[in-house]
Amino acid sequence: MNLGVVGLGPMGAAMARRLLQAGHEVSVFNRTAARAEPLVQAGARRAASPADAASGEVVLTSLADDAAVESLVLGERGVAAGLPPDAVHLSASTISIALADRLAEAHRARGQGYVAAPVLGRPPAAEAGQLFVMAAGEAATIERVRPVLEAIGQRVFGRARRIS
Repeated sequence: MNLGVVGLGPMGAAMARRLLQAGHEVSVFNRTAARAEPLVQAGARRAASPADAASGEVVLTSLADDAAVESLVLGERGVAAGLPPDAVHLSASTISIALADRLAEAHRARGQGYVAAPVLGRPPAAEAGQLFVMAAGEAATIERVRPVLEAIGQRVFGRARRIS
């Protein structure tokens, strides 16, 4: 699968490594560009912007808080601007319900999919692919991103739920 990862802190970088190890084509973006270097050396493509990282089938975001997610997803050259129609934004960030609803609506208006998938675990669990993933969204969309979810987590809990 051709996918992107936006946000390369300890959790995002570990998930990106797991996705590379699972054989996915991975583009990476971080506001601090140096954080992408180890992943580029491991085979990832460095993206010039969140929109560039989102140009594949799926983009996973792992960001600190609502402000970071809003800026990098809905901002200029953000994920939503680069994500093709029918591609999916998989949000692994812990964000407010209000922002999750806004993201779901923004993606729906663009013909894009959205799955809220916060993860439970620490960076060592992410490195080992043993995160617990709680996925919410349209059932068919969750199934489309299941290979990504299974690459990062040992247990994936999915519940079809219309967000918004």
